[in-house]
Amino acid sequence: MAGILADRAIRTLSEEGRLISEKPLDADQIQPASLDLRLGANAFRVRASFLPGPSKRVADKLDRLKLHVIDLSEGAVLETGCVYIVPLIESLDLPASLSASTNPKSSTGRLDIFTRVITDYSQEFDQIPLGYKGPLYLEISPKTFPIVVRRGSRLSQIRFRNGQSLLREDEMLALHLSDTLVASEKPVISGSSIALSIDLKGTGPEGLIGYRGKRHSAVIDVDVKAAHDIFDFWEPIYSRGRNELILDPDEFYILVSREAVHVPPLYAAEMVPFDPLVGEFRVHYAGFFDPGFGHAQAGGAGARAVLEVRSHDVPFILDHGQIIGRLVYEHMHEMPEALYGSGLGSNYQAQGLKLSKHFRGATE
Repeated sequence: MAGILADRAIRTLSEEGRLISEKPLDADQIQPASLDLRLGANAFRVRASFLPGPSKRVADKLDRLKLHVIDLSEGAVLETGCVYIVPLIESLDLPASLSASTNPKSSTGRLDIFTRVITDYSQEFDQIPLGYKGPLYLEISPKTFPIVVRRGSRLSQIRFRNGQSLLREDEMLALHLSDTLVASEKPVISGSSIALSIDLKGTGPEGLIGYRGKRHSAVIDVDVKAAHDIFDFWEPIYSRGRNELILDPDEFYILVSREAVHVPPLYAAEMVPFDPLVGEFRVHYAGFFDPGFGHAQAGGAGARAVLEVRSHDVPFILDHGQIIGRLVYEHMHEMPEALYGSGLGSNYQAQGLKLSKHFRGATE
């Protein structure tokens, strides 16, 4: 049966030596439909991002492009505007039937940390081909805030895929009619995706609609929760009654979808980069939505999608209700043992507009 591997199957990959690790997996590392990836002992500052291409290993390129090596064993600062390559603790020996894809974790995207996984001989980021055998590397480039990371920090996650798991348009429509994938009276379903729109009416008595990242801030330790004051890092944005927002070029915004999102237990979802032809902006980071996100039985009724947004080149006006992102859904290979939000330490179940877990008093 085709589909995304669930937690039980990911654990089996580890037990069978298909998922190789320098140290035992952490107790909470396996998620319902994905595995968190951990940073290794060293970060390599490089001159530029790169792909190795079909005839080279990542290590070969690193030998030529690295500027210096940073020891992560006791923690180290990664500066904004710089590019780092970090070998990951996990490596793969996949069977011929399995491929994989990777994405930043939710908290990584909300901190504006640009990450991509690279494999040996690859010509694409974040895509691991059928039967891949070899190491994994993470490219890291903090965009707004300098960060502290260490060996074992988790910035990215991986999904394993058996066969063609993407829902067709007719399957997507049928699933929406039976399970309400997005809470919209007139859902926009096109191909294998369903649209999300932006909420610019705001929440609370002051009409909070989002946050804009402040530059020249202090550092953020990615492994510490609730350690920072929101206003040291973020400027709140209020609706002011116009239900619109002008995105300034190259500024980073945290916004929220108008619709609540639901991922039924036998499905997984992913937010895909939005088509730039509809405007000079994009939802900056794609993201995984695990089975059970927004599912009532997992405590997630009404969970909305938090969106990390940038405008490029020119200012751009967003209007309330404007389509800003799309979700694709995939079949699970089997039901997960645990759903998102069910005792997994899930930070964003039942969320509204919410900053990452690193800030005290983030709005729900």
